[in-house]
Amino acid sequence: MSIDTTATSRLPVMESFYTLQGEGAYTGNAAYFVRLGGCDVGCFWCDVKESWDANAHPKLEISSIVEEIVQSGAQIAVITGGEPAMHQLDSLCSAIGEKGIRRHIETAGVHPLSGTWDWICLSPKKFKPTLDEYYSKAHELKIVVYNRHDLNWAEEHAAKVNPDCLLYLQPEWDKREEVMPLLLNHVRENPKWRLSLQTHKFLGIP
Repeated sequence: MSIDTTATSRLPVMESFYTLQGEGAYTGNAAYFVRLGGCDVGCFWCDVKESWDANAHPKLEISSIVEEIVQSGAQIAVITGGEPAMHQLDSLCSAIGEKGIRRHIETAGVHPLSGTWDWICLSPKKFKPTLDEYYSKAHELKIVVYNRHDLNWAEEHAAKVNPDCLLYLQPEWDKREEVMPLLLNHVRENPKWRLSLQTHKFLGIP
């Protein structure tokens, strides 16, 4: 998949909405989500595969994206995907920051990071390697656990992040009943970790 990283005035937006953050460190906080189209990671369990093709979604002017965020009254804007780091995000970050709104990103860290961020949620995936630059920058490491082997893989990434990075284990939604006992035991035995749940799915909200 080819993404034009020089075209910063417009970005492919699959969807955008004002809701509550459902996962990780900011769970329960009101946030405006902008889901960008385009992803080359290819998680087979991905629940938004329709986001993968950037060309399937309208390219919106950054000014209009930011105006929607401002009109919502949100104090946090979460840029997600897809894989948002595929895109050049300097202009979007600057425009959001000028409005005094926090800038969060959710990324697998497989492309060089652009933009200035108040919070970086790094969620590595086995399907494509994470770039080294992310480990020193991440505020939050979120590992989606599909099976027992993912716990060892999680520890490998935990050993690479900076000491201030928060560590989260999150069950893959369709496997949650199977892997939840594993996560509970792992967190009890390794209290540096925290449990993350997709609370928005339990609540039935976006």
